[in-house]
Amino acid sequence: MFIAGAGVAGLAAIGTAANLGAIVRANDTRAEVADQVVSLGGEFVKVDYEEEGSGGGGYAKVMSEGFQQAQREMYAKQAREVDIIITTALIPGKPAPKLITAEMVRSMKPGSVIVDMAAEQGGNCELTEPGQSVVKHGVTIVGYTDLVSRLAKQSSTLYSNNLLRLTEELCKTKDGVINVNMEDDAIRGLTVIKDGAVTWPAPPLKLPAPAPKPAAVAAPPSKGHGHGAGEPMSAKSLAITFGVGALALLVVGLFAPASFLSHFTVFVLACFIGYMVIWNVTPSLHTPLMSVTNAISSIIAIGALVQIAPPLEGAGTDRPNALILGMAVLALVLTAINMFGGFAVTRRMLAMFRK
Repeated sequence: MFIAGAGVAGLAAIGTAANLGAIVRANDTRAEVADQVVSLGGEFVKVDYEEEGSGGGGYAKVMSEGFQQAQREMYAKQAREVDIIITTALIPGKPAPKLITAEMVRSMKPGSVIVDMAAEQGGNCELTEPGQSVVKHGVTIVGYTDLVSRLAKQSSTLYSNNLLRLTEELCKTKDGVINVNMEDDAIRGLTVIKDGAVTWPAPPLKLPAPAPKPAAVAAPPSKGHGHGAGEPMSAKSLAITFGVGALALLVVGLFAPASFLSHFTVFVLACFIGYMVIWNVTPSLHTPLMSVTNAISSIIAIGALVQIAPPLEGAGTDRPNALILGMAVLALVLTAINMFGGFAVTRRMLAMFRK
């Protein structure tokens, strides 16, 4: 679903459609509503053209021709992809802007629907017929102008709610004294006469000042790789580490029995392979617990394969007994389930965030 205009009606449509399970995209010339769209479960589709579109009071202003051309290109792309378009774009005191052209309607999939909520002021769609629901090029275009009377109960509730909030703004103190604050845009726009002076029409709303562009920040130097986040080791630290490791291997080789050396070699190799497998996976795809589990699983898998493998000719080793062989097969099966199941769950979780 694509929603043109993220005002009161547009935001309500976004929230309702997202709650019903739809993939919702929305656009508005006012950049400040992007966070509101996202907070309701929609995706804000930005026009590839920089221009401030806020006209104050929650309405948009008339945009430049360059912006409108870029906007039409974006709308044409959305029309080809979506099933439902809801248009709510209005500019106070002006006819509704034509956002959906006849060519865009022809490009939509058969059976698609356009709900033009701006039909009363001419409509946002070029093929809208105010007051009617028509089918053009296989697309149903709803252009009802009596939506308020079609939803009488909801309209009455909304209107009474607005009057209640207005009364609360006028009487903010407990003594009940009404204060007509002419600095408040909403109250100023509703005031016709104050202290015997005609105040209608209200002056144009002040446009918000454009936000200053943030200064460019230099990217911090890279620290580490993969799951590591610390500073790279210095040459001296690296030499000490390798020296200690070589000395430990020498001691083990001189004093450890041959059977221990065989298992120790498998252990070191398994640790190395498990470490490299996890290190080269993007950190965002694994929690620390899952990473450690997969590293241990790779060690278990290699150890189990060594136990299952038949002995080499002339090696002087005996085939493992049935108990060891059975435990090795069981360990290999459980490890495979853990490793492949973990990645399958990860893929499924990532798929939930793709639209």
